[in-house]
Amino acid sequence: MPLPGDRTVSALTKPNVLERWSEDGAGVRSLAIDDNVITMFDIIGEDFWSGGGITAKKIGAQLRAIGAKPIEVHLNSPGGDMFEGIAIYNVLREHPQPITVKIMGMAASAASIIAMAGDTIEIGAASFMMIHNCWVMAVGNRHDMAETAEWLAPFDQAMVDVYTARTGAEGKQVARWMDAETYMSGTVAIERGFADALLPSDQIKVDENAKAADREINEIRAMELTLVAGGMPRSDARARIKNLKGTPGAATEPDGTPGAADTDLMGALARLAASTRS
Repeated sequence: MPLPGDRTVSALTKPNVLERWSEDGAGVRSLAIDDNVITMFDIIGEDFWSGGGITAKKIGAQLRAIGAKPIEVHLNSPGGDMFEGIAIYNVLREHPQPITVKIMGMAASAASIIAMAGDTIEIGAASFMMIHNCWVMAVGNRHDMAETAEWLAPFDQAMVDVYTARTGAEGKQVARWMDAETYMSGTVAIERGFADALLPSDQIKVDENAKAADREINEIRAMELTLVAGGMPRSDARARIKNLKGTPGAATEPDGTPGAADTDLMGALARLAASTRS
C-alpha cells in the first residue's frame, strides 16, 4: 500500500472511536502469549501521552527477533495514525511465514488495516472491527480543503482495494461501508469476509488494572483530538492538557488504578474543551 510523501500529515482515529474502545475494548488481553506472538494492545503510531504506541519500526524489530517462523498478532486497538497502520501492514506482509491475526477486543481504523495482513484472521464473538475513510485535521480555505480531499482520495481507494482483495466484496460496497464508519461484530465480520473464524473465548481475558489504565489515558487522547478539532493547534492542546495533568506518561500508574485527582482533571479538561467550542 502507498505511504504519503509528507509524513508530517497524520490520518487519525476520531475521538468517538477512542471513546467506544474505552467502553468495549479497554483491558482486553490474551490469556497466553508464546514467543512467536506480537501483541498490539495500544494506539497505532507513537503516543505522546504514554511514550508508547505501535510503530512499524517496533514491529519490524520484533519480526527480526522472532525470525522465519509463523507469527501470531494479538490485536486490540482503537487505531491511530492511518499511515503508520499502512506501514505496519506492509511490514507484516513481507514476512515469509504465515501470519495469524487474532482480534481480541477491537480492530478499528488503522488497526483494521493491520488485521488485513493476516493469512488467517480470527475475531472474538464480542469483538469488533471498524472501517472508515482517512480522517485528518486540516486548516485553510475552500481551495485548501479541496486540495486535501484530492490528496486523501488515493489512500481511501488503497484501503478499498485491500479490503476488497481480502473479502471478495465489491469495491463500491466496501466504499459505502467506509463512508458510513461501519462497526462489524465478530459474526458480521466473518459473513462479510473480513475475518475467517471466531476466536475461542478461552483465549481472551479482561485485565481490570489494564482496563482502568487504558480508559484513563484514552480520555486524554480523546480530549486532545477534541481540542484540536475545535481549532486549537495541537502543540497548544498538548501544553494545556499537560499543565492540567502533569507530565506525559503520568496517566498510567504502576497498578493501573486511577487516583482520586482524575475526576478533577476530567472536569477541568471538559471545561477546556467547552471553551474552545464557545
